Amino acid sequence: MRAVVQRVDCASVTVSGAVSGKIAKGLLVLLGVAEGDTDKDLNYIVDKVCGLRIFEDAAEKMNLSVQDVGGSILAVSQFTLCGDCRKGKRPSFDKAAKPDIANAYYERFVDACRNKGIAVETGVFRAHMLVELVNNGPVTILLDSTKLF
Repeated sequence: MRAVVQRVDCASVTVSGAVSGKIAKGLLVLLGVAEGDTDKDLNYIVDKVCGLRIFEDAAEKMNLSVQDVGGSILAVSQFTLCGDCRKGKRPSFDKAAKPDIANAYYERFVDACRNKGIAVETGVFRAHMLVELVNNGPVTILLDSTKLF
């Protein structure tokens, strides 16, 4: 499982002209579910995302989590994070989980973050989405449950 986590001042997702999710201060999380991901991968990503200390404290040090600052999460499913570009120039998505499995893990990610007391907005699974954000910093963190990076 992979996630791209961006610290944002605001972010939104629009599908077919309608806003499906919108947050102010918080995290935009692009989530990719890979074939073979398990609950262990999900728990790792949830704990990392919710606990990442990437918001500044009074001393202007990145020392606070999204929970600490009362921020929200905008979670967007993105299978292209599982793309493999090592061969040629066209990505292969063979390692992405099948849609039914990916959607189940995506929904469980959202529920797990909400169970930690964080307000979570979402995109629409398998839809063509327009994502807008104001990245603060910019701060962008890459997470991989297999710890490739």
